[in-house]
Formats: sequence, C-alpha cells, structure tokens
Amino acid sequence: MNIYLVGGAVRDKHLGYPYSERDWVVVGARPEEMEAQGFTPVGKDFPVFLHPKTREEYALARTERKTAPGYTGFQFHTAPDVSLEDDLARRDLTINAMAEDRNGNLVDPYGGAKDLASKTLRHVSPAFIEDPVRVLRVARFAARYHHLGFTIAEETLTLMRQMVDSGEVDHLVPERVWKEMEKALGERHPEVFVQSLRDCGALAKILPEVDALFGVPQPEQHHPEIDTGLHCLMVLQQAAVLSAAIPVRFAALVHDLGKGTTPEEEWPRHIGHEQRTLPLLDTLCERIAAPKEHKRLARLVAEYHTHCHRALELKPTTLLKVLKAADAFRKPQQFEGFLLCCEADARGRTGLEQRDYPQADYLRTALRECQSIDNREIAAQGFTGQAFGEALDRERLARLQALKRA
Repeated sequence: MNIYLVGGAVRDKHLGYPYSERDWVVVGARPEEMEAQGFTPVGKDFPVFLHPKTREEYALARTERKTAPGYTGFQFHTAPDVSLEDDLARRDLTINAMAEDRNGNLVDPYGGAKDLASKTLRHVSPAFIEDPVRVLRVARFAARYHHLGFTIAEETLTLMRQMVDSGEVDHLVPERVWKEMEKALGERHPEVFVQSLRDCGALAKILPEVDALFGVPQPEQHHPEIDTGLHCLMVLQQAAVLSAAIPVRFAALVHDLGKGTTPEEEWPRHIGHEQRTLPLLDTLCERIAAPKEHKRLARLVAEYHTHCHRALELKPTTLLKVLKAADAFRKPQQFEGFLLCCEADARGRTGLEQRDYPQADYLRTALRECQSIDNREIAAQGFTGQAFGEALDRERLARLQALKRA
C-alpha cells in the first residue's frame, strides 16, 4: 500500500498559494484492507474512506470509462493494480494531476509543474471532453489564479468549445452548476469566470440571460464602457472589491438582465429594464438552483438600484417605500448588501471605478433615523394592530422629512 498526497494541496503548495484541504490516493489496496486499518467508507460511486484520526479523504486509485452523457455518466474501476499514473490521467488539468509521496517527492507524469511555471491551465488528455463540469472548473480556476497571471491554454479552450458544440454542456445539472458558480463567485476575480465561459460559448447555454447583454449599448455619458455585458462584468469586479458575500456578488452580476430584452429601436436607452429583469432573473435562478437568499437580494437590487442612485432626490414617501421593500427594518444586513451592490453598479463603469457614492451613506442614515424611533411611545398612545403600523410609518416619514431638510 502506497499513499500519495494529490490534487489541490500539491498544486497550491508548489504555487505558494494557501490551502486548507488535503486529499490522498491509495495505490495497491483493497476496500477491506482500508477498513481493517480503521478507515471509514464514505464513497457512493467508488471507494473513498475517512482517516480514523484526521478525517481526511483517502480514495483508492481508480480509472474511469465514459458510459453516458453528463458528469455522472462514468463507470469506475478500482483494483490494487491501478497505478498512480492511471489515477492522475483521469484528472482535468495538468496542475491538478500531480502527487507527492510520503517523503515529499513530486510525481508529475503530465507536466503540471511546467504549466504552473508558465501559468497555464491545460487539460491532461483528450478525455477532458467527457465531463461537462470541467468547463465550469477551468473557468473557476481562471478566476482563482487570474491575479497571478494564469490563462487557459488555447487547445484547452478549443476542447471546451467542442463540448459546447456537441451538446455535452447541456447535460449539466442545476445543483452542480451552482456549486461551481458559488465557488467562482468567491474568488478574487469572479468576472473572469463569466468571461471564460463566454470565450468558449458556454455562457449562452448556462446563463443565456447574461450572455444576451453583450453587444447591447448603453448611453455613453453614463456608461463610458457602452457595452452592457462589459458593464455587468465590471460591476461584479467592483462587488468583489466591496464585499466577500456571495449573494452580493451574484446580485451584482444579474442586476441588469432586462437590458438584454430592450428593442433595438430603443437603444441605447433602457426604460423599464428594472421590471423586465425580474422574470428573467426568476428563470435564471431556477435553472442554476440559486439559493433563496441570493435570489431575494438579486430581485431587490434589480428592481430598486435606480432608486438608490437617485436617493438624494427621492421624496420621503418614496424613500420609505424603498426601505420597506428592502425589508431594511427586519433585515438590515440584507439592506447593507443592497447598498453595496448599488455602489458596485455606480463604480462598474470605465473611468469611474473610484467615484464617491454618497447615496449609500444617505440611505444608511435614513435607516438609522427610522430605527431610533421608540415603538413603546407609539404603543403608549393606544395604537394597536394596523393603526400602530400606520402611526409608526407617520413617525418614520417625519424623521425622513427632517433628514431631507437637513
């Protein structure tokens, strides 16, 4: 029995990049031998075990054979005679197909170290095209290591395009799409994930509502970048600077979907795009199994971001409407996410990345003014039920009117 450290831990160790999880491959063992040594079996499709002390995953070396479309259409084979090189050959990228033995010696049969040095994301073998999830994974790694200068090898992009053209990508299931997208949104440059999917044609299959934004113009005086798709990538980039929260980043990406349905004769204006975004957003969220929290914030930003941009001009009644629509009194954290998205939208424009956004602080102040109201004083006046809510709103409006005059 020989045990090797594999995958991301080896990659990031040699890259000098932080990592927390370690995965292991066991060569020359049978499942019953692993259990005899105290390992706990957890694998459903192939033998994977948890170490009795560290609880890290140890998988028996395996090979795989494509039997049906999609990422589940594989037949796996494990046996003591399956070599480490055989196991590494089934991995997606060369930089993920390296291993280390017990003494820290590198096993690199497919040139992963060379591709690390050249900052290249390259497939291990033509079998890359058999798993559609790899399109998402490569785009995610492009986002993860973009700041280090990594790019996707042209021949790998070619295979990714083939997977789109052949319909292999059509077999992705919503839960797996969201799992990879969620990870990508958490990276330093999530916009690279979206751009990489577009480069290979997969964005039109996975997020067609976002893909439809590219090539749609906006007024140059407000959007020097002009292209709506480019604007949304810039907004996502700014959101990543402002917040690590995935719901905020997701909402930033999809806030302008309605602009993709504006009739060409109305370009570059997009009157009513906020409301047109909502059904498109609902469809997108269902397709990729986005969590309810993410969808809720995304809908809020889509419908009310232009209100936020005009916050300093809004009447107190409209201001209160926005606060209530955002559920700001019960969910102040959600409201803060909304404000960060709107700030990212204002800054996601060529040459305006450092612009001030006083609207957000104004709305924060408005919320604090309303939160400072003592509900007990209103209750002491005898108001209950609906009458209490109306009295509370009157006091909120009075506070907002005073803020407007200040």
